Amino acid sequence: QVQLVESGGGLVQAGGSLRLSCAASGSIFSINTMGWYRQAPGKQREPVATVTSGGNTNYADSVKGRATISRDNAKNTVYLQMNSLKPEDTAVYYCFTEITVMRGLYRSRDDYWGQGTQVTVSS
Repeated sequence: QVQLVESGGGLVQAGGSLRLSCAASGSIFSINTMGWYRQAPGKQREPVATVTSGGNTNYADSVKGRATISRDNAKNTVYLQMNSLKPEDTAVYYCFTEITVMRGLYRSRDDYWGQGTQVTVSS
């Protein structure tokens, strides 16, 4: 099975920065799309940023210019650098991965989610 380990969340003052990391491990053949979603209390989960295996990136309008997503294929890790943080960035951030995994004698493409890491931005 695939395991995702998230790190980098915490409490930061407005205007500060954080870098979130998500490392995947397990019976991985290849990693396709990786990204970050977030969910604030009382709101739906929304995409923040994604990056494909080809390096194409997408950002939510709310974080454009402040966030940078990147990946290290050798480490099966995706990063989200966030600068100029705002109180409205406060949410639980979830790592998302689309991975081709080994299933015994077979391979399959499955989606995996991290447990979530809390990001709190104070005024």
